[in-house]
Amino acid sequence: MTEDDRRIFEELEQRLRTLLPEQYQDRYDDVQPISMGSAGVRYGPDGRIAWDQMWGSFCDLAMAGGPPHKGTLLLPGSARDIEADRDRYDAILAEICRGIGMVTELPATASPASGWVRVECLTRGMAGWLARAISMENVAVRADGAFLELPAGPAYRELKEVKNVITVIAKTVHYWLGHMPVVQRQTIAALIEGMNDESPLVEPVYGADEGVAAVLDGVARHVGDAIARDTGLQPSAELTGAWLGIECQTARAAVWMMRMMATVNVLSRREGTRLFVPVNPAIDPEGEIVVSSVALVHRLALARGIV
Repeated sequence: MTEDDRRIFEELEQRLRTLLPEQYQDRYDDVQPISMGSAGVRYGPDGRIAWDQMWGSFCDLAMAGGPPHKGTLLLPGSARDIEADRDRYDAILAEICRGIGMVTELPATASPASGWVRVECLTRGMAGWLARAISMENVAVRADGAFLELPAGPAYRELKEVKNVITVIAKTVHYWLGHMPVVQRQTIAALIEGMNDESPLVEPVYGADEGVAAVLDGVARHVGDAIARDTGLQPSAELTGAWLGIECQTARAAVWMMRMMATVNVLSRREGTRLFVPVNPAIDPEGEIVVSSVALVHRLALARGIV
């Protein structure tokens, strides 16, 4: 590792320590991606699901190397599907909002954008951290100031996708409020603000229309070719939503690179041994931020013997 790379690695590793709850800060390389299993369903006297009575503890954060809550990405319903079954969609929205309120005590309402539930966080820093953590749990998410948005759709089932959304917000809010003191939360907020000043957060484009989708495909091909050229890592043939998959060969390598991508302000997630990075023509028109970030993180992984 060159002296410059050593300096960069030390800075990024310090950022990662800052982002993680204290219990993980000196052991995140030892965390195993093993699930505790699904929580059992409990019902209240009214016969409705008692979301606030279902969890006594949670799996390790995916950000710390634990298992992502979802094995594959949970996306919001499409505008077409929502319009075709508006009553069902409204019922799903109401149940997700009810569950979020029960498990977090945060206000949750239908977003102005179709397919999303809006959660009002306590601070901008909280919303920014939750967005990064939830993305790694394989649930679609986006943040705007102190507001966090989570997915919803008419095809969602109470004991599957609705439970997924409520579980992931319960899990991440639990770690934010229950495992990080106020001073650390303030430090994280300052770090996120500083990273945003350095380079805008690169996140995927959800719900793109046909015109934007065509642009996405073009940018994705360019990004995939450039990553293959610069790192030797092979990209997926197709996008998943607005995410480009990159084969990392081992889960350890995918986890390591995913966590480090957060320290350069690029959202990422993983499915097994595949790292997913976002494609966003509005924020990163040529994909240069994503390509350079993956190349940097891969170079550091090579130097550390991770890949």
